[in-house]
Order: sequence, then structure tokens, then C-alpha cells
Amino acid sequence: MNNALYNQIRIFQTITREGSITAAARKLEISPPSVSNALKLLEKHIGYPLFVRTTRHIELTDIGQQLLDQTAGAVETLEQSLESIREQNQEPSGLVRITLSRFAYLLLLKPVMAAFCQRYPAIRLEISVFDGTVNIIEDRFDLGIRFGDILEGGVVARPLMKPFREGLYASSAYLAEYGTPVVPADLYQHKLIGYRFITNNRILPLLLNDNGEQLTVEMPGQLISNDIDVMADGIRHGLGIGRLFEPVHRLQPDREKLIPVMERYWKTYPAVYVYYPKSAGKTNRVKVLIDFLLNQTES
Repeated sequence: MNNALYNQIRIFQTITREGSITAAARKLEISPPSVSNALKLLEKHIGYPLFVRTTRHIELTDIGQQLLDQTAGAVETLEQSLESIREQNQEPSGLVRITLSRFAYLLLLKPVMAAFCQRYPAIRLEISVFDGTVNIIEDRFDLGIRFGDILEGGVVARPLMKPFREGLYASSAYLAEYGTPVVPADLYQHKLIGYRFITNNRILPLLLNDNGEQLTVEMPGQLISNDIDVMADGIRHGLGIGRLFEPVHRLQPDREKLIPVMERYWKTYPAVYVYYPKSAGKTNRVKVLIDFLLNQTES
């Protein structure tokens, strides 16, 4: 493959990711006419149109989709391999895109972020905090942090945190007014600070561990959120019984005022892993961040 054809394929793939010629030009930092001309030359070489163009957007033709499916992985692997070789004797540099939940940011990335940036000033971090499920290959992230090690193909996972429990907490004022629940049946007389799961937009029911069996409890509530800090504030202000992961509870400056209840029924969550595409793990800028995270959790 000559350099011109390789560059045309890269531009074609960028158009598909960005959704338009203008956005691709902005991403590649070249002019829109240059992007358009490269696409025309590639279509001439292939012998078929690769996009259906309308006034508002462009869509891949069947041939375009075939070309994307058959070249995307090869181009990414080649670029990663070249970058890995080039970086061997250089200071790690470039952009690292990270996806993680808010609790993972608070527990694992926030404590080391400044130290990492000071240690590797040529690396730029782009951090996406999102509690839903993310496919890091499709969304082009370099690494992520999440529960469990069940992964899509081509992805590696390494453990960062051991399993831990999700605790139930209440304020002393709330317990003085409503009493302290002891068994699950008591909860129907109480209020739950609800958590809305952002991926499917539903309120997550309270899940308990009853002698190894999962028990689901539906409770009324006055406050619903998808944010840890909001839920902790709700507990503080006596708005109900709230859920916090035990490590998150330990981070609260007034944790002694967030009183645990019904500890024997707390649910245990699986271990937390850093996960990344195999190809991304070979580049220096990603590898040093993975090693930094692993070293901090082991120390």
C-alpha cells in the first residue's frame, strides 16, 4: 500500500467516526477540501461510492461499511505498533482517553492524578466520568475502570481493588424519628434515597444479601440522584437511608455521622479492574498510566 492510499483510508475512517467531512477536517487539522479530495480519490480507486450524501449528513454505503469493517482494525494495529516502536526511547507523551465511573474517579484516579501529571508532563489526560457501560474499542478510549473482568474481545483487564460492600447509612436524626431497621421487612416503614441508573434511566432497586440469596426491596423515597455526593448529602440531612460503597463512606469527612444500618444484609460488589485494548496497552503513554495505577493500589 502506498502512502497516499494509506492516508486516504485514514481520512475515510475519520469521516465515519466524526460524522461529516467538516468534523473530520477539524479532527485531522487539515482543510475540508483536502478531506473531500482524499475521499474522492479513494472512491475512484475502489470504484464505488463510499458514502450517501444528503444536505444534512452522510451515511456509509454497503461498500463503505465493508471497507470500514475490513480496514479499521488493521490500521489501528499498524498505528499502535509504529507508535510503540517510536516511543521506546522517548519520554511518554500524547493523549490518553480514560472512561470511568464517579466512584472509580474518587477512589482510584483523583488521589494520583496530580502526581501522575507532574511525573509525566508530556502526557495529556482526557477523563470521561460516566456510570454507564462503555465499549472502549468502539468509543476509542485507551483505558477504563469498572467492576468485573467480563470483557469484549481484544481487551485486557487487571485488578485494582478487591471486592467490597455497598453499605446502608442514615443520620442520627433520621433514626431518632423513624427508628433503626433490623431486618428487611422493617424497611417498608422507611424512606430510601434512590439511585437512578443512567444507562437505562431506571431507578435501581435496593439489593440485599440475605444468607447468600439476593433480595430486592422496593421502598418509597423523597430524593433520587445518580451522583454520590448528592446521595451522601441526602443521608446527612436525614432525607432517608442511603447507599454508599464502603470505600466511598470512608472518604467522607464526617463519616462517623453516617451511621451504618443492617450490615449483615449488605451486598458485596465484584473486584474493580483497569481494562484496555491490547494494542493500547503497548504504547508508552498508556502503559505508564496503567503501571502508575497498579503501583498506587498495591502500595
